[in-house]
Amino acid sequence: MLRLSKLTDYAVVVLSHMTHDEGEIHAAAEIAQATSVGFPTVSKLLKLLARAGVVHSVRGAKGGYLLNGSSEQISVAEIIQAIEGPIALTECSISDDSCQQSANCEIRGNWTAINQAIKAALEAVSLSDLACCEKTPVPGEFTVRMDHLSRD
Repeated sequence: MLRLSKLTDYAVVVLSHMTHDEGEIHAAAEIAQATSVGFPTVSKLLKLLARAGVVHSVRGAKGGYLLNGSSEQISVAEIIQAIEGPIALTECSISDDSCQQSANCEIRGNWTAINQAIKAALEAVSLSDLACCEKTPVPGEFTVRMDHLSRD
């Protein structure tokens, strides 16, 4: 089963909260209180998100964090990569050197195509798409174009 960690889930919650006042600086303590995510977890997430360029850190007495761009520009793929690392279903999707079977593997290209499709789908969904609605998305609500993918 493919599964994202709780940290990634919490990162989406934290970022979704920040979309309510885009362009405003948010303190970690304020975010923790508003989202009911523990302060240490919020602090850790904000540091990871800042390192990846998803949020921007502002120093000073009235410092905190703000989104690095609009919520329409931040993709779900960026958020996942900031917390989890590269999006890959298999090790060979990241590097040829990670598998001893890569030289003789007949299905590697198929995994690469699947990985590209999943990554494209995650890139097509923005933070704004997730944060805009209080309702649960209906299957098929997000339309993802994948005809541009090639099988190399």
